[in-house]
Amino acid sequence: MNHDENPRGEQPEQPKTVPPAAQDAPARPTAAEEVSGRQRLLAGLWPPRVSRAQLIVAVLLFGLGLGLAIQVRSTGDDSALRGARQEDLVRILDEVDDRTQRLEDEKQRLDDQRTELENSSDQAEEARKQTLEKERQLGILAGTVAAQGPGITLTIGDPSGAVAADKLLDTVQELRAAGAEAIEVNGVRVVADTYFAGEGGDIQVDGKKIEAPYEFKVIGKPQDLEPALNIPGGVVQTLEKEQATAVVERSEDIVVDALRAAKRPDYARSSSP
Repeated sequence: MNHDENPRGEQPEQPKTVPPAAQDAPARPTAAEEVSGRQRLLAGLWPPRVSRAQLIVAVLLFGLGLGLAIQVRSTGDDSALRGARQEDLVRILDEVDDRTQRLEDEKQRLDDQRTELENSSDQAEEARKQTLEKERQLGILAGTVAAQGPGITLTIGDPSGAVAADKLLDTVQELRAAGAEAIEVNGVRVVADTYFAGEGGDIQVDGKKIEAPYEFKVIGKPQDLEPALNIPGGVVQTLEKEQATAVVERSEDIVVDALRAAKRPDYARSSSP
């Protein structure tokens, strides 16, 4: 350029340049971009995502802290004993021993009391059983209760009416001697004071008339009762001489259910208090 083209001597205009900082500055985000960024931040923080390893570590740390807390508390509880004098410790130990001994004595006393009650209960129960058994036996002998068991049935036929009351009484005596425990004749219970009366064809047992054939239901050991009636000169042979018949049958189940009313003695009383 020469002086003719720039007569005033002005400097030519330089091109405008942008500062480097302005060139490198990022563009300012819009409002929509800011909202979207906050949402992404919240989504990343909640709900919390815990891995399995982090959960295991947390549980272990919790257990360790709990154990330390218990240990510290136990140490605090024992601090009173650790700081006590020897005399105090001896006294505390003696008191614990005395308390233990008292508890042991009380336990032993209660055990003895329980054993005594059990023995008393067992003895009372045994006495009750023996009383009931004795009552049953006496009832059978007295004819006030029914009886059942093995035995024989003796049937005496008297077609000619020759069997007198004494022959039937001899039969009862022979059966008792052989071990008869309960006897019934034609529906009449035979007991200690039973009596027979009358002649052939007109027999009475304790005032009740019975007719032939005479059926004896007898409870006892069959192996003893039957031979006792069939011995030479015994009941069977004696009845056969009177033109009567006697048939003996063994049985494992004889029922004697004819009963006698219990009598109250007029004069006799129990001598026990």
